[in-house]
Amino acid sequence: MLELLPPLNDHNLPWMDTIHPIVVHFVIAMALIAFVFDVIGVVWRKPALFEVSFWNLLFATGAIFVAIIFGQVEAGLAAPYGAARQILDLHTTIGWSLAGVLSLVTAWRFVLRNRDPQALPLAYLGVGSLVSGLILVQVALGDQLIWTYGLHTVKVVAAARQGLI
Repeated sequence: MLELLPPLNDHNLPWMDTIHPIVVHFVIAMALIAFVFDVIGVVWRKPALFEVSFWNLLFATGAIFVAIIFGQVEAGLAAPYGAARQILDLHTTIGWSLAGVLSLVTAWRFVLRNRDPQALPLAYLGVGSLVSGLILVQVALGDQLIWTYGLHTVKVVAAARQGLI
């Protein structure tokens, strides 16, 4: 089945560069801004921001699955070494968990929006802060995979191909 893939490049990928970080940055931005708009909407009594928040959350939930698909493929081609393997496993587990949590939060938000589009309960904001925290942990793990361990960088891929790591 691997013969169906195009040859791998200097980044050990069948395409030009990593796609997962590109897509996941949309998820990060949309999910975090959704929470920020909800907080601002509650504090400043601007319920129009709840609509913006809802749509950001909805698109973030759809985009996280695209990010996971590319992340799974790219993780499989990354050839992680040493401690990078454990961090990648944790990053993967949290990513899938975050997809489930975002889906549930989005469903809850949909119900809240249909019941009363002008108000949000404090419990929802509490969950939003926990989800935002989980997103930030996920960002830190992803940063570590790239900036500390250099997964899919040309030099690390070359070293792995030469058996140096």
